[in-house]
Amino acid sequence: MSTNLPLIDIAGLYSAGPADRLAVARRLEQACTQRGFFYVINHGVDAALIRSVFDMGRRFFALDEASKQQVDKRHSRCNRGYEPLRAQTLESGAAPDLKESFYIGAEVPPDDPRVKAGRFNTGPNQWPAQLPEFRAVMQAYYEQAYALGATLMRGMALSLHLPEDYFSAYVSDAAATLRLLHYPPQPANPAPGEKGCGAHTDFGGLTLLLQDDAGGLQVWDAQAGHWIDAPPVPGAYVVNIGDLMARWTNDRYVSTLHRVINRSGGERYSVPFFFTGNPAHQIACIPSCLEEGMTPRYAPVTVEEHQIACYQRTYGA
Repeated sequence: MSTNLPLIDIAGLYSAGPADRLAVARRLEQACTQRGFFYVINHGVDAALIRSVFDMGRRFFALDEASKQQVDKRHSRCNRGYEPLRAQTLESGAAPDLKESFYIGAEVPPDDPRVKAGRFNTGPNQWPAQLPEFRAVMQAYYEQAYALGATLMRGMALSLHLPEDYFSAYVSDAAATLRLLHYPPQPANPAPGEKGCGAHTDFGGLTLLLQDDAGGLQVWDAQAGHWIDAPPVPGAYVVNIGDLMARWTNDRYVSTLHRVINRSGGERYSVPFFFTGNPAHQIACIPSCLEEGMTPRYAPVTVEEHQIACYQRTYGA
């Protein structure tokens, strides 16, 4: 399927040859400065596992409301579990988003010092008892998506003309969130401004998105002044830059508005993986992103401080 966004074969990032890795990095650089959105293929994530993730997601969202409420996010101190329809408003001034979701993170036991210290979004997951295979599938996928995120960050370092291990401390013990999303069909008479997911930019470093066949993702084209479709491409992830990476690069790499409108007439499912980074890592303007005479646009901030501010903005708390 044709798309207006770059499609990048990242097989070279797994190569032992420096020239192969640099060739991918140059394509990443172009995509990140111009669009902030691109597709990646030959990413190394198991296709059968991806199918299982979608299958588990569909089965979870098909559960009755009482079953889903058993693992509601309200029962979690670290934002894990089920979030019902219209619980989040990503577009300021618009109607709440017409989507339901399920949040999963790294499994951190309650007696871990980070949990006892109240670290943001850190703790145990909730797992639906009605789907005994759910946990194993999601944890296996989390590991593979995390590894892909780490590989892409090596490519990002090269794309910024930095040493390949420049982001190693950021990647070490990184926070990440796996989110299952279900969009019901768009109603015939939606509330004013109601969408599956309102226009927004993502919070963190990189987002790795899997889509089903329904379509509906749109990306803002600032040069043309209109929305463009980002249709599903078989075997590909949609990857986009988040606000954290834009901030780190002094907006050299762009965090782009996007939204979802489910016009398929049926259900839509997607699986974003938000690669956030080590919560304690400080984000200050990368020197190579600061041209002579320029000053950083943003004050230094830790990953955790940035995430807390973003959550407060979209959940109103």
